[in-house]
Amino acid sequence: MKAALCKSLDGPEGIALEELHEPTPGPGEVRIRVKAAGLNFLDTLITRGKYQYKPDLPFSPASEVAGEIDLIGPDVQSFAPGQRVCAYLGWGGARELVIARAEHVTPVPDGVSDVVAAGLNVTYGTAMHGLRDRARLKPGETVAVLGASGGAGLAAVEVAKRLGARVIAVASSPEKLEICRQHGADLLLNYSTTDLKQGLRDLTDGRGVDVVYDCVGGDYTEPALRSTAWMGRLLVVGFAAGSIPRIPLNLVLLKSCDIVGVFWGESARRSPRGHRENIETVLKWVAAGELKPHTHAVLPLAQTAEGIRMLDRREATGKVIITI
Repeated sequence: MKAALCKSLDGPEGIALEELHEPTPGPGEVRIRVKAAGLNFLDTLITRGKYQYKPDLPFSPASEVAGEIDLIGPDVQSFAPGQRVCAYLGWGGARELVIARAEHVTPVPDGVSDVVAAGLNVTYGTAMHGLRDRARLKPGETVAVLGASGGAGLAAVEVAKRLGARVIAVASSPEKLEICRQHGADLLLNYSTTDLKQGLRDLTDGRGVDVVYDCVGGDYTEPALRSTAWMGRLLVVGFAAGSIPRIPLNLVLLKSCDIVGVFWGESARRSPRGHRENIETVLKWVAAGELKPHTHAVLPLAQTAEGIRMLDRREATGKVIITI
């Protein structure tokens, strides 16, 4: 089988297309013939050895896939060959055949394409876990999404809106903000031209936001925290800006607010049933036309490295998908 392999920790420059032996599923596992695989910002980190997980070389990037089961291992009774599914793998999805634990696999309903299904586990799974499980978002609350036009941010915009929130999309250009508006954002803030803290306070008439969904980190986290309302919640989702902020804890005391970690990957590993329930909900929304995930680019397996370069350059709005 063909696989895009990361052979050195040099980012996209370390990726090559090679032939591998076909894997065989063991007990509790299924083999999926991959139709599409989703790339995420984490692929820019894991291919440089900078992510929380550090797989041994060589490995394939892409932590999520969609396709069709073609073999099942011993004791697997919940799936059958020929069934359409999507799965979270952690890494290793950019290849023709993958092995997945059955508990990490979710059936894909009719009406949801492989390209769309391949891009749901990480970004929408994180948004559901962060907003519903960790922030306990209530209808009518205000959510500010930092980095709102990227894959993670755009998913958070859509999920927050679907959960009944008023959504402020924060991004760095009018073009990116327009995509956020098309996907449900109520208010827009360009943080390349507007002070983040003051802008968020102005858009909430001085009250502040109930929840900040922070995919960016760096110099943006502290002003976002300063813009939260009394008893607000700042969700620590990622650090796309590249640096990890240091927060003055007196801000947390003065606002009686929460800083909440959202380590979705570990949560999905520890609670696969909870993650599957969240993805089943997202798939139902997509099938019903209530969510319309945005795909920035669809590339063949041989262009996996270029897909990661798109994420490196911060030019992707929505998902980058590899098709096989």
